[in-house]
Parts: sequence; C-alpha cells; structure tokens
Amino acid sequence: MTPALLMTRRVAQLLVGLFAYGFAIAMMIRAALGISPWDVLSQGIVLHTGLNYAVITNVVGALVLLLWIPIRQKPGVGTVANVLLIGPSIEVGLWLLPTPDDLVPRILLFLGGLVLLAVATGLYIGARFGPGPRDGLMTGIHRRTGWPIWIVRTSIEVTVVAIGWLLGGNVGLGTVAFALLIGPLVNLTLPLLRVPELPVVDPVETPVPA
Repeated sequence: MTPALLMTRRVAQLLVGLFAYGFAIAMMIRAALGISPWDVLSQGIVLHTGLNYAVITNVVGALVLLLWIPIRQKPGVGTVANVLLIGPSIEVGLWLLPTPDDLVPRILLFLGGLVLLAVATGLYIGARFGPGPRDGLMTGIHRRTGWPIWIVRTSIEVTVVAIGWLLGGNVGLGTVAFALLIGPLVNLTLPLLRVPELPVVDPVETPVPA
C-alpha cells in the first residue's frame, strides 16, 4: 500500500470510528438500561457540586488528560477530533433512534451499541492519530505496564463506576454489563483494526539496479 492510500485509510477509519462511537453511545442511551461508568461518575459529581453536566464532563476529561502525564501518553489529532465529533454523532443517533418499549428490543439495542462501541474504539485508535482522553488512559497504562488491554479497561471502568455510585450516580444493569464487557471486547478489536505502519527501508541495504 502506498503512503497516500495508507493515509486515506487512516483518515477514513478515524472519521468512521468516531461517528460510530457516538452512534453507539446513542444506542445505549435509547436502550435505557443504565448509563456508562464515566457518565455515572459525572452524574455523581453533579449531585455534589450542582454544576452543569456538560461542564463536569469536560472537567473530568481534562483531569483524565492530566493522568496522561505520569504514563507519558501524548495527545494527537484523534484526541482533538474525539472531543469535536463524538458529541454531534451522539445527537444524530438520538435523532434517528426511537426508544423501544419492550425489554428484549432494549437489551438487543444495548448489546448492539456495546459491540459497535468496541469496534468504533478499534477503528479510531487503530487509525493511529491518538485516542480520546479516557481511551488514552487505557492505552497509556497498557503501554507502560504491559498489562492486557481487557484487564486495564475493565479495571478503569469498574473503579470509575464504583466512585460514581458512591457519589450517588445512577447505576443500572447496563452500567454493570458495560463495565465488565467493554474491556474484553476492545481487547479483540484493537489489534484487528490497527492500521499497519509502512516498513522503513534502509537506503544502505536497498539494492542498486545493475
């Protein structure tokens, strides 16, 4: 694959991944089975501070970025794109998707959103433009410690939901399922969807045509 085609794939994968990420969140919201662990944390902080939910979400994201410093994780274009694009894609998903009345369709919608979120994470991180704040914490700890992705992600999600619950955040069955399953799912999608790097050709070893 030429460098131009590789870059085209990376950009397309980043944009598709981020849109799918937001759409997956909208699917789980419409399923109404429980909010994600990070949203539980934000909700708990809102209850104790009285601040706007959006403000708290941004503050939590900024604090997570500070945690990148000791693990030497660096932000990239994908980090900025994550902040700019996921919110609008969530709104698109909420506009398109109805809320099912019956339990079985809600469970299926939630599970579909969970799987889509794992695929979307593999797509946009695999594009190698940099992860979002929360996913970057996962990849940074994985890179620094060598622990499996599923252990790192599950540990983060369980810790976050526990703190959020203690602060009064709303925990549902979907929240618990998300915390326990997202790590193993992302562990599968990240290596499968990573865009390969072009091999570096050593000019000394490049054969000279006769």
